[in-house]
Amino acid sequence: MTQSVRQSIIFAKRPAGAITDDTFIVRSSTIPDPGPGEVLTRTLWLSIDPYMRGRLNEGATYTTGTPLGSVMTGETIGEVVASAHPNFAPGDIVAGAFGWETHILSGGDGLTRVPRDGAPLSTYLGVLGMPGTTAYSGMKDIGQPKPGETVVVSAACGPVGATAGQIARRAGARVIGIAGGPEKCRWVTETARFDACLNHRGDLDAQLDEACPDGVDVYFENVGGAVQAAILKRLNTHARVPVCGLVAQYDDPDPRPVLNLNLLLYKRARFEGFIVGDKPGRFAEWRTLAAPLVASGELRYCEEIVDGLDNAPAALRGQLTGRNFGKLLVKVADL
Repeated sequence: MTQSVRQSIIFAKRPAGAITDDTFIVRSSTIPDPGPGEVLTRTLWLSIDPYMRGRLNEGATYTTGTPLGSVMTGETIGEVVASAHPNFAPGDIVAGAFGWETHILSGGDGLTRVPRDGAPLSTYLGVLGMPGTTAYSGMKDIGQPKPGETVVVSAACGPVGATAGQIARRAGARVIGIAGGPEKCRWVTETARFDACLNHRGDLDAQLDEACPDGVDVYFENVGGAVQAAILKRLNTHARVPVCGLVAQYDDPDPRPVLNLNLLLYKRARFEGFIVGDKPGRFAEWRTLAAPLVASGELRYCEEIVDGLDNAPAALRGQLTGRNFGKLLVKVADL
């Protein structure tokens, strides 16, 4: 290896609300050598995802938070540069190494080889990776859209929402997206081919009255807050609500409850949270289904790429305020 220094982004200060400039610091160290069973990867792509905000909280969410003074977590696509694991060799491209670092030392048993000559490597962190699998799991297990039903998807321009809506359309449902601004809404209807997209920065109640006159059968929840409140009062009997995320509430230290439990009773509705990692077999299942659709152009996606590991904190902060367009990625190095 010609490079000897590793750059890492360290979680330095717990935010009380929004991420600030001193939440993270950059640290340099010597690139380590792998021990028995370990693999050293050179990071090419880093995924930025809303769940990361929860990892900065002091208490646990669905998993343990990131300890102060440790490397910030995040999934990567990397190139193996040194290996002491029998299944991996230098030059392999892998997913499954976690960390905001230029070089990551990890146990090889958690890595998955990614083909060099298939879809763009970045898609294995987006439509073919965790976000796509999340959309698939939520729709398959909870949403279960049927022909002729009305499905509403919040954060419809994001990688989970865009994929969830396209899955529902393939099932024969009428799909309404919700996004922030006309540019995002145009992409949702013209490229992702939703039936309509509503701008939540406008009069959302009036837009929903027009777009969903017969109510909502499935609501794929990504944001929470005021958008959630507007949708829930339009749920039909036996509606299903896969709860994937609540990005509008992640910076709020004391979020106010929105759900009225009377609604679940009267509508006999299903309102269920889920975590994609609870069913790890779904990753390979989704990739097998989705890869041909991505290759043929039937499954559409968009990406926003930020250059340089040192820009990862700003990228996450922007994502939590809705500034990103599509799947947010940091390009750490060229292949």
